[in-house]
Amino acid sequence: MEKWTPKHEAPEPLEGPVVATVTGGTILWFVLFLAQLPFYGWFDDNGHTWWIWTCLTGAGLGLIGIWYVRGRDAAIKRAAAAGEPTPDA
Repeated sequence: MEKWTPKHEAPEPLEGPVVATVTGGTILWFVLFLAQLPFYGWFDDNGHTWWIWTCLTGAGLGLIGIWYVRGRDAAIKRAAAAGEPTPDA
């Protein structure tokens, strides 16, 4: 079996409104959790309560993600203000 080698370089990573994207996703997970709560009995009767807890877990992990990307964004801005070269440059 031969080893796979890339034929070209990988493209640069896309940068965008990362904090807003993660925050929006977190809000969406929490809204889905709240929307499903009134139907908890139906979910419980049919063995689908994991749907509700998946939404709550997504919201919780999203909070961790918001904390992480805000810190990353602040570090990138501090490095740019200090004139340090970024790994992308």
